[in-house]
Amino acid sequence: MATRKVTVWFDVEGDYLEVLFDQSAGYFRETSSNQLMAKLNEEGDILGFSVLRLSALQRAPLDVIL
Repeated sequence: MATRKVTVWFDVEGDYLEVLFDQSAGYFRETSSNQLMAKLNEEGDILGFSVLRLSALQRAPLDVIL
């Protein structure tokens, strides 16, 4: 089984979570949720995602297609 490094960063004051599967250069794009942004490389591969207002997920799950 292949292993991958995942970087998870949480800013308590900003209520912001970022999960990166790859440290490559990329850009964030909007998704169908105003809380979640996908990070992509130039080829459109998913490098990670960020979640704004993470504490709001205590009330209901967030379902988004990346």
